Amino acid sequence: MAERVVLAMSGGVDSSAAAVLLHQQGYDVVGLFMRSGESESACAIPTTGLLPVVSGPAHRQGCCSSEDAADARRVADRLGIPFHSLNFQEEFRRIKDYFADEYLAGRTPNPCVQCNNWLKFGKLWEFAQQVDANYIATGHYARIQHNAAENDWGLYCGHDDNKDQSYVLFGIRKELLPNILLPIGTWEKPEIRELARDAGLRVATKKDSYEICFVPDQDYAGFLKRYRNHESTAGDFVDMKGRVLGKHDGYEHFTIGQRKGLGIAFGEPRFVIRIEPETRQVVLGLKDDLAVQKIAVTQVNWLADKPQTDLRCLVKVRYRQHSEPCRIVRNPDESVTIYPDSPIFGVAPGQAAVFYDDTRVLGGGWIQPPQ
Repeated sequence: MAERVVLAMSGGVDSSAAAVLLHQQGYDVVGLFMRSGESESACAIPTTGLLPVVSGPAHRQGCCSSEDAADARRVADRLGIPFHSLNFQEEFRRIKDYFADEYLAGRTPNPCVQCNNWLKFGKLWEFAQQVDANYIATGHYARIQHNAAENDWGLYCGHDDNKDQSYVLFGIRKELLPNILLPIGTWEKPEIRELARDAGLRVATKKDSYEICFVPDQDYAGFLKRYRNHESTAGDFVDMKGRVLGKHDGYEHFTIGQRKGLGIAFGEPRFVIRIEPETRQVVLGLKDDLAVQKIAVTQVNWLADKPQTDLRCLVKVRYRQHSEPCRIVRNPDESVTIYPDSPIFGVAPGQAAVFYDDTRVLGGGWIQPPQ
C-alpha cells in the first residue's frame, strides 16, 4: 500500500510540480489548500520569497486568490488526487498579529518564517495525522537528508542557489524532519517549469509573487490602521545626533540598512540605522554606521545537536544576503551571541539569523536590538 503524503498546494508552479513528482514516485498524495477565511485574503501556502505572497482583493491575481484555489484544484483533478480546501482563519490572524506587533515595535518582521512554523509545518502536520498520512510536503527549494552513519536527519540548502529557501525553514521542529518531503529541492526553477509544462499544467508559466498576502500593494500603514486602528506612525527623520532632517509618513515603511525610497535627498548616500517607535523617529546615517560586530539572537531553534562549546559556522541575517563566517556563543539562557569575523551591515531586529555548516542548516533564531 502506498504511503500517504499531504501536500500543501498553493496553485503555484512549485507546489504543482511537487504534486507531479510525488505522484510519479508512487505516493498516495492528498492536496491541501489553506484558506484564511477572510474576504481580503484567501491565503494559500506561499512558497517563494522573503515574505508570504500577496492575495489582496478577490480580483487581484496572486498566490492567495480564488484563482489560485482553482488552479490548485485543477492540478489535483488532472493528477487524480484528493483535494481539500480548509479554513485556517485563526492561524492567519495569529500571523497578522505578529506582523502588526513587530512593525509597531519598530522591528522588521518575517511572517514567511512564522507561516512555515505555525501553518505549513504545524497545522499541516496535524491535518496529516487526521488522515493517517505518513508525511507532509511543500514546494520549497530545500532538502532533507538522512545521515545513516549518525542516524540523524538534517535540513540542507536547495540545489538552485537562486531559489534556495532553507533560510525560511529554520524554525521547523527537528523531530518532524523524518516526516517532511521537499520534492523540488534537488531541481532548479527552469527544470520545474519544464516539468510542469510536460505534465500539461497551465501553471507552468505562472509568475512567482513575493509580496505579503494580507497587505495589498504593500500598504503597511493602511493595514495597521485597518487592523489595529492605529492612526499614524508618521514622524521625523533624524541624524545620529538627533537633529531633524525631514519628515516621513510612517516608520513601518523602513527597515535597517534601507537607502532607496527615503523620500529625502542628501549630498551623499544615507541609510536607515535605527527605528525608534516611541518617538516615531527614523535615524539616518552613513554606511559605516550600519556596521555590526555583535548580534544578539533569542528563541533559537536547533536542527542539529546543540553545540557544547563556541561554534564556528556561517550565518545569514537576511534571506537574500550572503552568509558570513562567524563565531557563535551559547548563553546560559539558551540565547546566542554572534560575533562575525568582519562587520555585517544592515542587521535588522526582528529578522532571522540562520546558522549553516556549508549547506546544512544548523539552526537559527530571532535578531534582537543592540543593547
